[in-house]
Amino acid sequence: MTPAEDYLTKSAGLVACVVDQLPAIQMAAELFAATILRGQMVHVFGSGHSRIMVEEMWPRYGSFPGFNPIVELSLSFHNLVVGANGQRQAMFLENVSGLAERILRNFDLKGRDSALIISSSGCNVVPVEMAEEFQRRGVKVVAIISKAHSLASTSRHRDGKKLQDFADIVLDTGAPVGDAMVTIEGLETPVAPGSTVGGCLLVNAIKAEVAARLTSAGHPPKVLTAGALVGPAKATALFEAAYDEHARRLAGYYANIGG
Repeated sequence: MTPAEDYLTKSAGLVACVVDQLPAIQMAAELFAATILRGQMVHVFGSGHSRIMVEEMWPRYGSFPGFNPIVELSLSFHNLVVGANGQRQAMFLENVSGLAERILRNFDLKGRDSALIISSSGCNVVPVEMAEEFQRRGVKVVAIISKAHSLASTSRHRDGKKLQDFADIVLDTGAPVGDAMVTIEGLETPVAPGSTVGGCLLVNAIKAEVAARLTSAGHPPKVLTAGALVGPAKATALFEAAYDEHARRLAGYYANIGG
């Protein structure tokens, strides 16, 4: 088996892992759909490369309003690698206690909101404290982690808690310990991570279930759709309507800041 075949075979295993979690996926979708139907938002957070799953949820083609993507550039801007805004700083800040509370200080959260937090290890301080703070404010939390990797990892939280300890629903990407899935002969450590594959499968499975529930409730979502599919005029109208709805929903989270 070539390394590419090995990776694809293991990725098929991630699909099977996600399929096994369909009941939990449906529970998450019920929670998120109920939040969106109330005119509120599902807050989505991930630091490091978990940012990928945040942007996979919204905004992109095939997605719709109702999700508030919370992405801190100081925790997820990887392009420069070293120097100013480099990875060392991002990895350091990811474990600074109190930063999650300062991020959420920007939002007037509502008790019947919900949240999706992604962290492969579930052990870095900021995502763990983010979930902790959401739950403290009465917001239900869905967590996406790699269970195997999280169990093998040590939490940096002050009490040793992990993301799953502050989650109402826990979903597993299926990625192995260390995330990388392919072993190369003569290479000391494995390559080719799997958590993004499993995470994107989970995010889009939830998204599809939420869309079905919103539509069944008589509130079909405004889905960002390519002009190649619906024509440029319709695509533009959908984008404008979706962005306007996002702005209106988000405005309510700034109205009473500090009040």
